[in-house]
Amino acid sequence: MGFIIDCHNSAHHDTGQFHADPHLPAMQKALGITPFQASLIITSYALIAIIFIPIAGYLSDRYSRKAVMLTGLLLVSAAGAWAGFAALWAENSYRTILLARLVQGLGSAGCFPVVLPLVGDLFKKDEEVSKGLGLVETANTFGKVLSPMIGSALALWTWYIPFFAIPVVSLLSFFYGFVFA
Repeated sequence: MGFIIDCHNSAHHDTGQFHADPHLPAMQKALGITPFQASLIITSYALIAIIFIPIAGYLSDRYSRKAVMLTGLLLVSAAGAWAGFAALWAENSYRTILLARLVQGLGSAGCFPVVLPLVGDLFKKDEEVSKGLGLVETANTFGKVLSPMIGSALALWTWYIPFFAIPVVSLLSFFYGFVFA
């Protein structure tokens, strides 16, 4: 059950909540971009996820929920590191960060549609399913509250640090799921 919660939160809270509004001006200044371009870094993730969630859901039903979730977590993690290193080293880092965010959205699409059905797969009694779903949604709400605060706190160091936090959380979820799920 912990893997499901971790996976859900890793994917869900990368949707831009780590990239909270307070540090967008610093990002704009560092990258030399407009407010609209900064907003694309946040929303590009969700756009690609919306497109690929139905496909990932189909693949998880047809093949393996665990395989789809683990693949998604690896993509989220790799793309987060890619965005972070692009911010450090790439000459035209805006485009690279934007592309990395699209890949992150693709990875998160592998987690979103799988979480709730997986709870149903793990538990057979209605009461257990209800408790499991309640736990997942409680963790989801907890993550929604904490993610902007954590992202903003990390960004106080420098604006691109939240990109590096995403791989850490996603890889922890990946290894937990690989070993225990």
